[in-house]
Amino acid sequence: MAQKTLLKGRVLSFTGSPFEGEPTDAVEFSEAVVVEGGHIAAVGDADTLRSAHPDAQVVDHGQHVIMAGFVDAHVHYPQTAMIASWGKRLIDWLNTYTFPEEMKFGDPTYAAEIANRYLDLTAAHGTTTMCSFCTIHPESVDAFFAAAQARNQRVVAGKTCMDRNAPEGLRDTAKTAYDQSEVLLEKWHRVDRLTYAITPRFSPTSTPEQLEAMGALWAEHPHCLMQTHLSEQTDEIAWVRELFPEARDYLDTYEKFGLLGSHGVYGHVIHLEARERDRLREVDAALIHCPTSNTFIGSGLFDMTGLMHDGHRVGLATDTGGGSSFSMLHTMASAYEIGQLRGAPLHAAQLLWLGTVGSARSLRLDDRIGNIALGMEADLVVLDLASTPAIAQREACADDIWEAIFPTIMMGDDRAIAEVWIGGAAVA
Repeated sequence: MAQKTLLKGRVLSFTGSPFEGEPTDAVEFSEAVVVEGGHIAAVGDADTLRSAHPDAQVVDHGQHVIMAGFVDAHVHYPQTAMIASWGKRLIDWLNTYTFPEEMKFGDPTYAAEIANRYLDLTAAHGTTTMCSFCTIHPESVDAFFAAAQARNQRVVAGKTCMDRNAPEGLRDTAKTAYDQSEVLLEKWHRVDRLTYAITPRFSPTSTPEQLEAMGALWAEHPHCLMQTHLSEQTDEIAWVRELFPEARDYLDTYEKFGLLGSHGVYGHVIHLEARERDRLREVDAALIHCPTSNTFIGSGLFDMTGLMHDGHRVGLATDTGGGSSFSMLHTMASAYEIGQLRGAPLHAAQLLWLGTVGSARSLRLDDRIGNIALGMEADLVVLDLASTPAIAQREACADDIWEAIFPTIMMGDDRAIAEVWIGGAAVA
């Protein structure tokens, strides 16, 4: 019989979207959650659950908040070692820092080292699932999936495809991109807790022939995700216009090659035109907000309020290593600050939802992860709301639970992570 564990604390579950109506109405707090066989077996009153599960091991987290583990919807694990690289905008940043680092991932030993380092760092910050770009090297995909598989971790990833505007040794071809992606997809997709994502980096680094090949592969495997970048910086958009003069807009460079669909995951999407917004909403694609990256590289301010109001599917991401932190708490804080700059600050409930349910919805995984509910997979994070003296003194005078949580969002780091569960087992 599987070991049962009863976790006591302030168990936070979402019953709806905090972007619809009063944010706090979408949240329910319970006293305990029972974990068994890698899943949530029960949620509710602590004494009732204790009586119903007398054989369960009890772990009392006191006033800590127990919630779903964070879901990071857009990352580049190969950029772990060069995170926080100084002083460039997107295109120069790729050429100066990113591409030289990604060249190293043809070495399976190095790829495995960084994959494990990345998963260690993110687990320490409470992230239990992420959707990652790898490099053009199949070894980079194998390393990441193998590291996650060994941890029983739910992750999404794919081989990044580029056949132009990248250094020699970091380019594939339309044919090798298709062939290698197909082999990797068949090897890893839906094995244990792994999901494959078809991954053209972005239009400027793929020829029309490669984009067409990726669209054909997606059409053959429509159950897979497809991840890429869209409308991150204005100079990037101008470059796309030069490379694709016949395109109606940036999104059209994907749409015309079959790379627009409901299982599409589009990072950044800051400078969208009206047609692009309409088409993305029509197909129910996912838009991923990367706030620390957008400010660090100087990209712009994501229109969270407008996009949510229009009914878009939105997730949240660190965008490691364009993003300047592995922490989803720090990412939520940055999203709050961008909201302030746009005159629409986000409530703590909205920020937590974006980093859990919202991101899980973006990855089409919200039936399995992103919330604490009966039958969901037991990926959990336990938050200490008094993890540092500065946070503790603010939490001590909070009038309600949301005033107590908000300082941890704004000032918290890995010290706020009291415990992490992945696949029903405590890992940190």
